[in-house]
Amino acid sequence: MNNKIKWIGALFLLVNGTWVWAASLPADLKWETNDTDPVFASPKALPGGSITMFVDSFPLTFRTVGPDSNGAFRSFIQDNQLRLISFHPNTGNPIPSLATHWAIAPDNQTVYFKLDPQAKWSDGKPVVADDYTFGYEMMRSKDIRAPWYNNYYTTEVVAVEKIDDHTILVKAGTRKAKLDLLNTTELYPQPKHYYKLTPNWVKQYNWAVVPTTGPYVMTDVKKGKSITFSKQKGWWAQNYRYNQHRFNLDTIKVQVIRDHNIAFRHFLRGELDTFEMILPNWWHEKAVTPEYKQGYVQKVMAMTDTKQGGQGLHLNIATPKLADINVRLGIQHALNIDKMIKTVLRGDYDRATTFGSGFGEFTDMQLPERAYDISKARDYFAKAGYSKPGPDGILQNDKGERLTLALTYTSQEHSKRLTVLKEEAKKAGLDLELNLVDGATGFKAMLEKKHEAAWMGWAGGGLYPQYWESFHSANANKPQTNNLFNVADKQLDTLIDAYNVEFDMAKRAELSRQIQQRIYDLAIFVPGVQLNYVRASSWRYVMLPEVPATKNTPDLLYWPMDGYPHSSGGLLWLDPKVKEETLKAKEAGEALAPINLLDKTYARH
Repeated sequence: MNNKIKWIGALFLLVNGTWVWAASLPADLKWETNDTDPVFASPKALPGGSITMFVDSFPLTFRTVGPDSNGAFRSFIQDNQLRLISFHPNTGNPIPSLATHWAIAPDNQTVYFKLDPQAKWSDGKPVVADDYTFGYEMMRSKDIRAPWYNNYYTTEVVAVEKIDDHTILVKAGTRKAKLDLLNTTELYPQPKHYYKLTPNWVKQYNWAVVPTTGPYVMTDVKKGKSITFSKQKGWWAQNYRYNQHRFNLDTIKVQVIRDHNIAFRHFLRGELDTFEMILPNWWHEKAVTPEYKQGYVQKVMAMTDTKQGGQGLHLNIATPKLADINVRLGIQHALNIDKMIKTVLRGDYDRATTFGSGFGEFTDMQLPERAYDISKARDYFAKAGYSKPGPDGILQNDKGERLTLALTYTSQEHSKRLTVLKEEAKKAGLDLELNLVDGATGFKAMLEKKHEAAWMGWAGGGLYPQYWESFHSANANKPQTNNLFNVADKQLDTLIDAYNVEFDMAKRAELSRQIQQRIYDLAIFVPGVQLNYVRASSWRYVMLPEVPATKNTPDLLYWPMDGYPHSSGGLLWLDPKVKEETLKAKEAGEALAPINLLDKTYARH
């Protein structure tokens, strides 16, 4: 008997004696791949060696979905997990990853992917179509307690189907232009052989070291102290075009040091190999020690052209005081962001005008800046009933309630800049109560909407702005969602819903600008700062390519993992000869030529 019968665009398959449905491939698909874009790692890179980095708080979980998973450490895990495809960090074109080829169906909703038959999980199991169909089931399951993912895999990704062990289709909820469609459908797999979906899933996998498809695996965990990643021997994708000369390190140790000043002392002693220096006081004032002057450690700065996430003050309008738009408008004019940039930030940053930028026509560059203006601020506060100065100069209402704003933030490094804002806000009659909370704990409090105002920034990942998660009413007044504003606005919802289904990119860009206008009108976000460079220090023997950063390198220059959505990390390597020379010179007290590199390859013009 023939065990395959073609019938109305599907397959009947005989599996273990039972006939089951399976999707089939359309006959006219045009398969694509990309093995011609330029490589971006250095052929001079040497394999081997170990580095030590630091983070300022230990993660609350190793899960990448569910409660407490959306913290800073998540990138170490998520960026080591490959997706179906990636995007070239300089050209922006799609490039192969776990899929070797892809084909877009005529409906502009469905993408077919050919999985790489060489792809393996870190436990040696092959990556197969079932890992994607299971991943789709998992992301829709209530067991993972992740409402954002539940929604996304119901509305944005509406089907994941197996054609055969190494061919799948992924269908988006609406028609999309090519890059947008690929960005929506290039999913992560989930190891079906490892996970079991149960009501206890969150607790069961809280500290699980899940098999990965990327080059590194977690090999040593010291709770609260450090986490070590080790390179897989014979990693299956090492010799692929866009992975060559990348992911060179044997081990990466991530140490928890809660105070950046203490971490810097560790760095100068050689106990940390790299130290990120985005913050101006570090770059200008602290990177001047003998270790720099004698050339043992180096300064590297590279201009980039990345998409910027929203960085600034998020106002929780579910709190009674901030429900009044006059209070929110007053706050906009009471924060002297320009003085903060000019003084504490040494003029190194630019003032942001919107929630995210760098998206071309999707960014509204015409929104007028709400400048620091004491008179305007006081006028708005008076309209909200705060018109009488108290003995300390802070405005009060008729009930004698002071005009205060509790501002939650998670980095000690931001204390100086916020102190400037606090002193300037006093002149407008507003008392900022600065509330510094540990990184992971503080972000958890924000996601659970326990803040009045949150000073924080989002990474600028994605090819296009994403508004649903931060501004749609579906995520208001719910814990573990990114709507830190608790905004539920019908006009904003209508625009976001239209934006999410619009196929025409010019119309979609227009909707994006309208959304940014509405966010501006609601005055729920005070834009902070943005920047178009990365900069860091490292010991002299930590090497980078001749062009040290890609166009889309995010905020960490020495990022050892892959990166989302652009495959831009893992470029660094260690030179043992230079290390020996550096340590020998340091021991002898001999100076080497200082290195202070500025690369302008991707500077915005």
